[in-house]
Amino acid sequence: MSRHCEMTGKGPTTGNLVSHSNIKTRTRWLPNLKTKKYTVPELGLTFTAKYSTHAIKTIDKQGGITRALLLAKDEGMSQKLLHIKKQLIKALKK
Repeated sequence: MSRHCEMTGKGPTTGNLVSHSNIKTRTRWLPNLKTKKYTVPELGLTFTAKYSTHAIKTIDKQGGITRALLLAKDEGMSQKLLHIKKQLIKALKK
């Protein structure tokens, strides 16, 4: 699995390390990813995914994974989370 957050799509960034003598060396910074398990009580579903620490803080601030999935944009989200989001929307409409 690649080094991308499944909620936000945040991935590695690249750039230069610049020394005192102005020598540039290419480098790569990886996101701070953690594997976390969440439960969606409306679906009775428990799933595990890789999240950036920024996404975990956002999920906690919004009051849980259910609300965070409903408010999140679809463009950076993984296919697994998009599928769960669609199931959640369908379950809440009933």
